[in-house]
Amino acid sequence: MSDLLSRRLAQLGEPAHLSLLSECLHGIERECLRVDHNGQLALTPHPQALGSALTHAQITTDYSESLLEFITGTANDPASTLDELERIHRFTYAKLDGELLWSPSMPCALPDEETIPIARYGSSNIGRLKYVYRKGLALRYGKTMQCIAGIHYNFSLPEGLWQLQQRAEGDTQSARDYQSARYIALIRNFRRYSWLLMYLFGASPALDKGFMRERPHQLQELDANTLYLPWATSLRMSDLGYQSSAQSGLTPCYNNLASYTDSLRQAVATPYPPYVAAGIKRGDEWLQLNTNILQIENEYYSSIRPKRVTYSGERPIQALMSRGVQYVEVRCLDINPFLPLGIDLTQARFIDAFLLYCALEDSPLLENGECASCTDNFLSVVREGRRPGLHLQRRDGQSVELKAWAGELLERIRPIAELLDRSCAGQAHIEALTLQQAKVDDPDLTPSAQILKQLRQGQSFTQFALQQSRRHAEYFRAHPLNAEHQAAFEQATHQSLAEQAELEAQPTSDFDAFVAAYQASILAVAV
Repeated sequence: MSDLLSRRLAQLGEPAHLSLLSECLHGIERECLRVDHNGQLALTPHPQALGSALTHAQITTDYSESLLEFITGTANDPASTLDELERIHRFTYAKLDGELLWSPSMPCALPDEETIPIARYGSSNIGRLKYVYRKGLALRYGKTMQCIAGIHYNFSLPEGLWQLQQRAEGDTQSARDYQSARYIALIRNFRRYSWLLMYLFGASPALDKGFMRERPHQLQELDANTLYLPWATSLRMSDLGYQSSAQSGLTPCYNNLASYTDSLRQAVATPYPPYVAAGIKRGDEWLQLNTNILQIENEYYSSIRPKRVTYSGERPIQALMSRGVQYVEVRCLDINPFLPLGIDLTQARFIDAFLLYCALEDSPLLENGECASCTDNFLSVVREGRRPGLHLQRRDGQSVELKAWAGELLERIRPIAELLDRSCAGQAHIEALTLQQAKVDDPDLTPSAQILKQLRQGQSFTQFALQQSRRHAEYFRAHPLNAEHQAAFEQATHQSLAEQAELEAQPTSDFDAFVAAYQASILAVAV
């Protein structure tokens, strides 16, 4: 343990400060495809019984009309967050009219690209902008890639914790700048160590053969309809998932907040020749919002993002630049197809300890090629993380066996898990850490290995996923909401529909002018 980490833990362990750890906030976003009872992509519109995808706070769509996204509020205890996520699932299942929620991250057998429906958000300017943005994603990356689903885990530490440590360390920055710097330091350590999360929780070692659309690949055939890699943990997070030649040269630096926001601001203002050649419009039909490397900053694919809650009409980078980092969004988590919610409390408890370790441990700048080695380690684990004897590269350039390094990391996280347990008078975090150590000792216990075990018993990827989807449907439908929660969801549904109708009833400016103003807004922010 570093001296800095020891001092920070000792300070937080003092009786007057221990309660700060129980003030962390958690939120979860879970994406999942709607499919019919045979496991085919649902081509029905977003169910009106779920409310407006534009204005509903908890139930929306991501890329496709068929790709639901469930969004929780924030809570101090991840158990409360998961309870809310479960209620959203229960309400949704009561409205699905025989459809299912697809259980894994990698999609079902998809129809041809043209048939996959892009999400629609109505006739208001902001609704149209969201639709055109998705048309641009289809043009740039294809619709198939956009049907991959995941779990985003939002996490923040209380401002009181940052203020306490700033005073103790004699830092003279503003409170906002210190907090932002510490979150960016967390992200640097996350980049160093997130390969561990992919080993422990990666759950996409196989996929439906049709996903590759006849493109060349290095996957192996498990059966006539299933492709896989024998030691893979998360093909979703490999170069088979989201990939972009335009973004390949975009490497936002996490050495400070300004360098991160500057690189994204530059990307949303820099034309990319192939996108220029495609054009913004074909006649009066919009094809994409612009011809730049990124249409908007959220198009940048990353495993973790610094975030700040935005005001109405404000863009994410504007919020970060004006008010600093408020929380981080972890974006690399696969959906575990064995779990009804795709994630459980044990995983959440470990992620909390892992993120707190990243926040409190010393975090040197990413220099001398370390950024590239972090990426190499991550990609090695997603493609072959369970391969016996797999070696990764440490910051000092030394080669180390994954199993040994993972064990070291878990031991360094242990005091943080113990401190978290002290703050909530329990043992849940140490128990979660112990379960992760068991996966390091025995790779067959990992979700990716468990999935391949099922598939090797004679099920195709699609058969396995459909079986799990049906099991989860039975689970949720057997546990309907109580009257109070049902009424609250019904009210939120009706209110969201009314809000969309109100938006669409207002006089609207010319859409071209609306898009131009939206694009200009990011460039107008003072550096």
